[in-house]
Amino acid sequence: MRIATVNVNGIRAAVRKGMEDWVEQTQADVVLLQEVRAPEELVADIVGDQYTLIQQASVLKGRAGVAIAVLKEHEVSSSVIGIGTEEPDLDTGRWVEASVPALGTTFVSAYLHSGVADNPEKMAAKYSHLDRVEERLAQLLAERTDVIPHVLVGGDFNIVHTPLDMKNWKPNHNKTSGVLDPEIAYLNRWFESDWVDAHRKLSGDVQGPYTWWSQRGKAFDNDAGWRIDYQMVNPELAERVVSARVDRAASYAERWSDHAPLVMEYEV
Repeated sequence: MRIATVNVNGIRAAVRKGMEDWVEQTQADVVLLQEVRAPEELVADIVGDQYTLIQQASVLKGRAGVAIAVLKEHEVSSSVIGIGTEEPDLDTGRWVEASVPALGTTFVSAYLHSGVADNPEKMAAKYSHLDRVEERLAQLLAERTDVIPHVLVGGDFNIVHTPLDMKNWKPNHNKTSGVLDPEIAYLNRWFESDWVDAHRKLSGDVQGPYTWWSQRGKAFDNDAGWRIDYQMVNPELAERVVSARVDRAASYAERWSDHAPLVMEYEV
C-alpha cells in the first residue's frame, strides 16, 4: 500500500499551484492531509470522486483542518472525527481516523499544535493537546483487531526529534517551539516504546530528509529544513515498510506548499 502525508498549507492555494498533478501522479491508496483550511464541502470537490473523504474543518475559520482520502476501491469501515467529546476549539481540525479492512490498518491524519516558545498560553495549549494525543495513541493500540491489526498515524507533528531532523539545531534547541526538550520528550516516549518512526527506520542515521522549509530567506534553496512530517506505526507494520521518499519540489517556484509530501510504501 502507498500512503502519502502532506501539510498542504491551504488546499485552495495548493491546487492553484499544482497539487492536483501530484495527486494524480502519486496514485496513493491513502492521502493524509493537514492544514487544509477550507470548508469541508469545498475539499470534497477538490479531492475528486476517486477518493472517499473523511475530514474535520476547524471551528476557527481559516485555521487547521485535516482530512483522509481513501481510494474508493478500499472500503472505509469506520471513522472517528476529532480527539474527544470535550475538544477545545483550538483542537478542532487536527485529528481524524479511518479504518480500512482491505489494508488492515487504521489511519490517522494529525496536525499537532505548533506553539510559540515565548508564549506560555500557546505552549500550555500545545502540551494539553499532546496529552490528549498520547492518551488516544494508547487507545488505538488497544483497539486493534485481527481484521485491522495495524495503526498508522501520519501528519505534521510540529516537533523535531533529534539533531538529524533539523539543519540548524544548535541555534534553535530550547529556544524555538518544536525544538524544546519538553516537546521532544513526547516523541521520545512514543518512539522508544509502542511506536516506530517508519521514515527514520528506513532512512537510517542520516541528516534529514527534511519535509518543511521556512518561507523566509533562502531556507529552501539551502535545504535548511526541518523533518516534522511523520508516519508513525506499530512495530509490526514497521517491519513491512519497503520504500520512502520526500517529494521535494525541483525549485522554490515549483512548490505548492511549504511542506513536501512524505510518500511511503508497505507490504500488505
